[in-house]
Formats: sequence, structure tokens, C-alpha cells
Amino acid sequence: MRPSLAAWTFVGPALAVLAVFFGLPVLAALFLSLSDFDLYALADWDNLRFVGLNNYFELLQTPLFWKSLGNTFYFVLVGVPLSITVSLGAALLLNAPVTRFRAFFRTALFAPVVTTLVAVAVIWRYLFHTSYGLVNWALGHVGIAPVDWLGDPDWAMPTIILLAVWKNFGYNMVIFLAGLQAIPQDLYEAARIDGASRRRQFWHITLPMLGPVLMVVGVITVAGYFQLFAEPYVMTRGDPLQSTVSVLYFMFEEGFRWWNLGRASAVAFLLFLIIFAITTLMMRLGRRKGLV
Repeated sequence: MRPSLAAWTFVGPALAVLAVFFGLPVLAALFLSLSDFDLYALADWDNLRFVGLNNYFELLQTPLFWKSLGNTFYFVLVGVPLSITVSLGAALLLNAPVTRFRAFFRTALFAPVVTTLVAVAVIWRYLFHTSYGLVNWALGHVGIAPVDWLGDPDWAMPTIILLAVWKNFGYNMVIFLAGLQAIPQDLYEAARIDGASRRRQFWHITLPMLGPVLMVVGVITVAGYFQLFAEPYVMTRGDPLQSTVSVLYFMFEEGFRWWNLGRASAVAFLLFLIIFAITTLMMRLGRRKGLV
């Protein structure tokens, strides 16, 4: 009993903090999603009514919710593979034997991860400004007409994807770098003796050995990219033509602009179910392939 008591003594405070600051808010949000909690209920609790699953049914009949869900899936389907590819490429370059000043480049590439997202988004908004942005200024010097990066529905989301990839790839890069450094060098030496090219070494040694790391990075990146909010909030406010409205941005609008907190809570739980289903599917596929 003593080891068990000692364990609960150390774990107990952390569990209590999780229960107060995570468990109770989740239960409160679940209750709100089953009610019509709005600005009137906030003023007088007598106006609060239990509506069951009506909030969820109403969301499924709301075109803007489906629009935001489509925008979010577009962001995830394009951004996640691009982010993983850039992260892996940067890790391979840093892990190459000919690379010098590794500590400097590792710090420089990781720096965007620890910078403030709002400040970075504001800077990127000016960089991609149609009239005086640095990007259009550079394109003009090579004869390309200015592009309305944040005002064109076809370019707004790709611009946000570029920002998200640049902002977050350093985190995955560090994980990939640790995975690359854990691969035994004997495998590469044996492959070189057998005459395998660098490309064959990458496909038959590096990628298979990085399988579990790729799975972890994929799950983390998918879960994080589904929670897109700050980039469109700062850069576009969901425009143009609602092409950058994400699920979390839609939830924010419902909860803190229109004060439909019941519907906003329902959006949160629907997004949780989507992320849970996709990550669970990824984990099952990983187990089948022996990556987990």
C-alpha cells in the first residue's frame, strides 16, 4: 500500500488541477451544448432551456457550418502533407554529415515556433498586402502582376496555409531530427557496400525506420491543424466570401459575436468527434502497418 499511497500523493495534485480546469469546463460545455444558452440566459438563468440535440441538428442544417468544415478540411489536406514534407526535408538537411553550424540553423528554423502567432500573422498580412506588400514588390521585379493574396477567395486560404507551415514546421523538424539520429549508421554502411544509392537508402532505410515518428507527427499535426483559428481571425476575418472561415472561427462567431453559446459548444463537440475519429483511424492504420 505504501508505494500506491506515495504514487497517489504525487499524482493527486495534478489530477485535481486537471479535474478543476479541464474536466469541469468540458462537462459545463457539454451541458451548454444541450441547452439554448444565449445572451438572455446569461442575464437571467430562468431563460435557460434544455433543448437536447437540437443544437446539433441545427448545425447540420446550417450552410455556413458546412462551409467552415470544408475550409478546415482543405486546410488540413493541403497543410499537413506540406508541413510534414518541409519538416522532414529540413531535418534531413540538418542531419547531413556535410552540414555545418547545425546548432545555429536548428535554432533559427525552430524560432518561428516560439514566436507569437498574432504578431507573426500581422506581419504576414503586411507582407502579402496587395499594394505595398513585399511579396508583390518582389513579383513586380520579375514581371508578375500584383496578386490580391488575402482578398481573392482562390488565394486567401493558400496564403494562410503557407503561414501555418512556416510557423509550425520547426516543431516537427526537431522530432524528425531526433528520429534520424536514432537510426543506426550500420544500416547505411551496409547499404552503401551493397551499392544502394542515396535515394534507395532513403526509401528502404530512412522512411521505414522513421515510421513510428511519422505516425506521431502525423497525429499531432492533424489534430493541431483542425484547430485553425488565429490565422484567419487576424489576417482575413473569415473573408473573402467566407473562404477562410474555419470551424473554430465559426464557433467563435457563434459564441462571442452572436452569443449563441449553446450552438458554439455543440460546434466544439462536433469538432472533437471529427478529430477523434480521424486520429483513431490513423492509429488503427498505423497498428496494421506495425508503426504503433
